[in-house]
Formats: sequence, C-alpha cells, structure tokens
Amino acid sequence: MTMTKANNIPSLFPGKQWQQVLERDASADGQFFYAVKSTRIFCKPSCPSRRPNRKQVQFFPTTDAAQAAGFRPCKRCEPERTTPKADPQAAAIGTVTKYLREHADERMKLADVAKATGVGRLTILRGFKRVLGVSPGQYAKAQRLEKFKDKVREPKMRVTDAIYDADFGSSSRLYENSGARLGMTPREMRSGAAGLEIRYYIADSPLGRMLVATTDVGVCTIAFGDNNAEVFEILRGRFPKAELVAEKSSTGWLAEAVTFVTSQMGEHPLAANFPLDVRATAFQQRVWRALQEIPRGETRSYSALAVQLGSPTATRAIAGACAANPVAVIVPCHRVVGKSGSLTGYRWGVERKLRLLAAEKN
Repeated sequence: MTMTKANNIPSLFPGKQWQQVLERDASADGQFFYAVKSTRIFCKPSCPSRRPNRKQVQFFPTTDAAQAAGFRPCKRCEPERTTPKADPQAAAIGTVTKYLREHADERMKLADVAKATGVGRLTILRGFKRVLGVSPGQYAKAQRLEKFKDKVREPKMRVTDAIYDADFGSSSRLYENSGARLGMTPREMRSGAAGLEIRYYIADSPLGRMLVATTDVGVCTIAFGDNNAEVFEILRGRFPKAELVAEKSSTGWLAEAVTFVTSQMGEHPLAANFPLDVRATAFQQRVWRALQEIPRGETRSYSALAVQLGSPTATRAIAGACAANPVAVIVPCHRVVGKSGSLTGYRWGVERKLRLLAAEKN
C-alpha cells in the first residue's frame, strides 16, 4: 500500500482524493478531509468554497487528525457535522412541488402558484434551483411529461390524445418542451425508449455492488448485485434500446443517490433530495407513493397496503408493483412484509431486506 504525497491517507490510487476534491464529490465525504496550509482550515471533499492550490493541500483521514495538526473546521461546509444541514426553504419548496404534481394537467403562471401555495415568488425562484437543482418551469414541464408517459402507455391510447391530455397542446409543443430530454419521438418511446442516453455508476455499498443510473430528468434505476456484470444486466434489461454510458466517478444526482443509499445503513440516514425519472403505470405510482409514506423503522403487510389504497383484493398486484420497483431503497419496498410478519420475498434478496430493516430499527 502506498501513501499519498500529501501524507496521512493510505491509498491504492495516488491522486484520487485530490480529484474528488476538484469534483466536489459528495460520496467521498466522511472518507477523508483536506486542509489548506495557508488558511489553516480543513474541509470535506464536497465543500463549495473555491479550490486551493494543490501544493497548499494536506489530507487527513479524520477530523480529529486534522485538528491535532493545528487546523480548524470550515464554517461553510462544517466537516464535523454528521447530519446534513436542513435547507430553510425545503419545506416551502416541498409544498410547491406537491401542488405542481397535483395540477400537472394545468398551465399556470408563477404568480398563480405562489398565491395558491402561500409561498412567495422569490422564494420559489431562488429555492427551487437550490433545493431541487431545476427551475419551477422545468419541474412543471417534467410533471406534464410524466403524465404524457403514463397516458401514452395506456391500452388503445393514441399518441395524439396523450399529448393533449398532458396539456402540451400539440406534438410540436411536446418536442419543444421535452424532445431533447426524451431523445426520441413519442412513438419511439412507446416502442422501447430507443435513443435515450442513460449514465450509470457502479460502486460498493453496504448491500453489495450497487448501480445508480440517471437520465437528464433524474435517477431512473438503483440496483444491487454480487458483481458489476449482474447489476449492469439489470440496467440493460430495463432499457434494452438505450445508450448506456459508464461514468468514471459519481457526480450530481449520481453522487447524491450513492450517498443517500449508503446512509440508509448508518445512524444518520439522509433524506432523498434528487429528482426521479421513473416510468410506471398509474397503479404502480400509487403503490410506490404509499411505500414512501411508511416511516423508517416500521413495516406494513401487503394486505394492509391494499386496504389503505382502497383495493382490498389487490394484494397480489401490490406485490407485483413492489417487485417492479426500479429505485430500491428510495421507494422502500423492503418495508413490506407478510401478514404474519415474515419477510417473504425481495427483489434484491431476503438477506439484503433483513439488513435494511435491522439498520432502520437502530
């Protein structure tokens, strides 16, 4: 094993830590810390502050080691914090996103959204980009696009009717607003998503090898397996005609998803704060929303969920929706058990289900 030139951190990949600092790689937070000799301050890799000269940087494996060497913690990234700092506008933006989802088939001005939700226009404009990474307009368009995807997959639904039902007005408006994001025409999407570019990253996780994949809209797949080939085949099976692009490092939504899933096995689980691009039937979406409402540390039976959704005889259909869930852990289908409390099955293996449930009860 070699040591990095900046000392203190053993590494099999000299220079890897510096690259992660340059990329503000959030998945590296907690693995090491970097200090700047000129300022005598140490930070976590994802710190948003200006990057220092490489010659001024020194790496440390822990905050205690950095402080013992005479460095003080950064007030901006707070490297000693073990839980994420809550965004003061997150709740307000959550109210707006809920309203936009519920009114995806309506076009409205920002002033109307502000009036209906009680959230100020400036708060929406400034907070949306920071909390979600997209503008209010982009989010609203994404909701209309999701409605179109649902409609176009309905039996006997014509593409033209789906376009108008999603309030795009015409096919040209659909292409104008979302064509680049789709990377295909509606008919091509209906026939198998040919031409869609999906970026993916494979990493170690507490549940084995983990693949996280994203489109331009958000995270579309999280899969677990014993090796890289297994998780890649899962992704290829979901998107047989898409262009799959491997990323050398996790950034953006990829990094946030990797950090989120890893945190679920720890004492300080994070909240998911990245958008999803999940293609599903209306029934599957209802089931998945119900799953996300199950509190951490609790479980529900398939039959209880069926009653909750107003379909007491749909137990088998709910089990099928759980099995079809493409974003494991984010949509916590591992929290559904048999009526007797037995673990029953799990798409990623009962052992992983057991480990997730055990972690959540701590």
